[in-house]
This record gives sequence, C-alpha cells and structure tokens, in this order.
Amino acid sequence: MTSTPRRTVLAAAVAAVGTATALSAAPTALAAGRSAGRGRPRADSTIEYHAWTTAGDWRAGTGDGVAVVAGARPGVRIDAPAGTVDYTDPHLGTTATYEYATWVSPSHAPATPGGELIASWNADTPAGTFVRIEVRADYSDGTQTPWYTLGIWASGDEDIHRTSVDGQEDGKSTVWTDTLAIDDTETGPRFVAYQLRLTLHRAAGGDATPTVWRIGAMTSDVPARFEVPASSPGVASGIELDVPTYSQNIHVGRYPEYDNGGEAWCSPTSSQMIIESWGRAPTPEDLAWVNPDYDDPQVCHAARFTFDYQYDGCGNWPFNAAYAATYPDLEGIVTRIASLDEAEELIAAGIPLITSQSFYEAELDGAGYGTSGHLMTVVGFTEDGDIIANDPASTDNSTVRRVYPRRQFENIWLRTQRYDENGAVRSGTGGVCYLYFPANPTARQRRALRRLGCR
Repeated sequence: MTSTPRRTVLAAAVAAVGTATALSAAPTALAAGRSAGRGRPRADSTIEYHAWTTAGDWRAGTGDGVAVVAGARPGVRIDAPAGTVDYTDPHLGTTATYEYATWVSPSHAPATPGGELIASWNADTPAGTFVRIEVRADYSDGTQTPWYTLGIWASGDEDIHRTSVDGQEDGKSTVWTDTLAIDDTETGPRFVAYQLRLTLHRAAGGDATPTVWRIGAMTSDVPARFEVPASSPGVASGIELDVPTYSQNIHVGRYPEYDNGGEAWCSPTSSQMIIESWGRAPTPEDLAWVNPDYDDPQVCHAARFTFDYQYDGCGNWPFNAAYAATYPDLEGIVTRIASLDEAEELIAAGIPLITSQSFYEAELDGAGYGTSGHLMTVVGFTEDGDIIANDPASTDNSTVRRVYPRRQFENIWLRTQRYDENGAVRSGTGGVCYLYFPANPTARQRRALRRLGCR
C-alpha cells in the first residue's frame, strides 16, 4: 500500500574542518547586482536549479558573524556570533537561548521567471545547533515577498524538532510545507529573482557550530499539462544500477509516531535505498535505538530523521535531501526533470534518482495500486527503454524491483495536472525528484549534473 501525503494540493500553483576566513558583517538587505548565470535551463525548459557551494560563492554573500570554511568542501559556520535569540520549539514546548549568525546569498535571477521555488540544503548540525533556511523573492510586478521560512532543520531530534512552518502567505504567494508557490498562475506575478538566507544557531555559551556547504533552489514555471511529449529510448537503454531493494510495507505499524509507521514511509525508504547504493549506511551505534527484532532498521532510522514535525510526515522533500547529505561526502538536492532524456543521462552516468508521482491504478501497469502522491526510485532502463524502478510500495523486499512502461511512467511523473478515478482534476508534481551524489563525482557524473544546473 502506498502512502498518501498530507501535503496541500498545489493544483493552481503547479499548473502553471578547514581554514576559516571571516566575512565582513553587513546589513542583510537585498544585495546589489545579480549572481553569475550558472545552470541555465535548456531553451525548451523553464526549470532551473542554482546553488552556492564554492568558497567564492560563500564570500560573494553577505555575512554577519559567519566565516567561510575552506578546503575540499567549502561552507559557512559561526565565527563570532551576531547576537542571541530565544527559540521556543513549537513541538517540544521548550525555550532556550541560542547564539546566531547569518549569511545572505546574492540575488539570483533565473533565466525564466518562476511560479514555484523549492530550496534544498546540505549541512552538519552537531548537538545543540540548528539552521533556519529562508527565502525572499522579487515579483515581476516590482514588489517583494517577506522573508519566508522554508525549514528549521537539524540532523538530530533531541535539541529541537525539525519543522516546516505553516501559515506563510502575502496575498500573492504561499509556502506549502516545502514549496513557495504563486497563488494565481494565470494572472498573478512571477518570481524574477530571489535570495536565500541562512541563520546558524548554537546553544548560548557553547562552541559547537553548524556548517552549511550547499544551499540552492529550483525555480520553474512548468505549464499546465495533462500529457507530456513522448520520448524515445536513449543512452541508458539496457543499464541497471546496483541499488538495494527495501519495502516500506514490511514496516507497517512500526514507530507510528513517525507518520503511521511504514505505511507512509515511501520517501525515507527510497532515500535509504539510494544512500546505500553509494556505499553509505547508518552505524550500529546510529541504529541502537531501533527494536532489534525489526529487519531493515535503517529504514526506521531514515523515517525518524526525515520526519517533519509540522507536516507530521516523512515526505518533506528538502528534509530527505538534507538527511542524505548527513552521510560522509554525499550531497542531496531537490529539483525537477524536464524529460526522460535527462533521467537517462543521469542513469548512464551512474546516478539513480528518486521521483515523485501520483496516479490511479489503471494509469501504471504493474503497480497494483493508485496514489495521490508517492516516491519511488529510478534505477535503470530496459533495452526497450522501459523504466526499472525500485518501488517501496511492495509486499516485501523481493518484489520491490519493478519494470514500468516508459510512456505511462513519464506521463504520470512529468505532468502537472491529472484526472482521478472520479474524473476530478488533481495536480501532478511536474517532474520533482531528489538527486543524491558524491561530493566528488566522476567527470561523466559531473557533466550529467551540470546539464541540470548542479555543480
């Protein structure tokens, strides 16, 4: 049985440790100029992913109390805190004082103004630390959004409970869990530029610090469409990557405090499959909290550490990517894919992907279920170009590997609108996916990622 997400339907919106160098403190106002144009979309795509990851990127931002960490994986961390703030955890009910520092990106103008924005980040948060991720966007009508919170995040769950923030809107756009979306995609404005802001926190008087080494966002203005153009088999025909097979359904009833147990664990189960395909896994110490009678305890672990306490589920897209990046030298992003051609390039380069789709049972032969929202992994293509997917909505691990018809799969994944079994119009994700990859990819992997704007 597949999971049903609690994410609000976006029908209208979707339709349309090294050496440290201190940054100079400056006001966190909109930076002058625009960031350099990297990751521009193809001419036939409105999708763009852009990130700040290099030492030069971090130095180009505006910092108050942060330092740039150099080395193989540059990032920002707390240097001399900018001040203190009391944070009341809405889920734990506790209040504590934290020292904080901020980093604000340069303003970035996507090549195509966007109707949606999804940010993702990679960070290390030792005990007693957390990060807040925010966005402020410029509208095409000359106005600007407020600073919206896109996540309050820590890898652990003892000091704070990681959370999205509900109730954020300004009459033109709304934050839906992890997605900032224009309210009216027919007559409303678009996002023509944006900035991301990081606020790094640590317990007052402590010396630990979070370190963030990737912050980025995907913008898109995917048109309303029930059908997408059919593609032909390409460079990945006959390639299948070696990815473990894990069923979410064997975990039904386990740890129901994390969104009803395995019944709703499609996202963390998919994440764990891909993480382990890269040779990373939780340590025995990490898994010591799991009931020793449970098989595949790493899936329980993934569910716990992707759980969003406000969304009340494990399906927060950026939280899954951030969880993947807690493993050594692994990075994770959330983006969109414009076509199966791009997915094939990733598979041919050795990079599996996690896809988000919705469909009723008759729309996907071999699934045996319908869903209003489900995550699964694409691990290869048959010689004929059909999709080889590790689908966690399976009875047991031995039945996770599936082959789905190419035409059916690409349509249910890439469309933005669909009809349900009763003929009502519902939304589709328009190609949302998670990508997890090594911090030092091969040359071919780097080329495939760069086509998607990821570096």
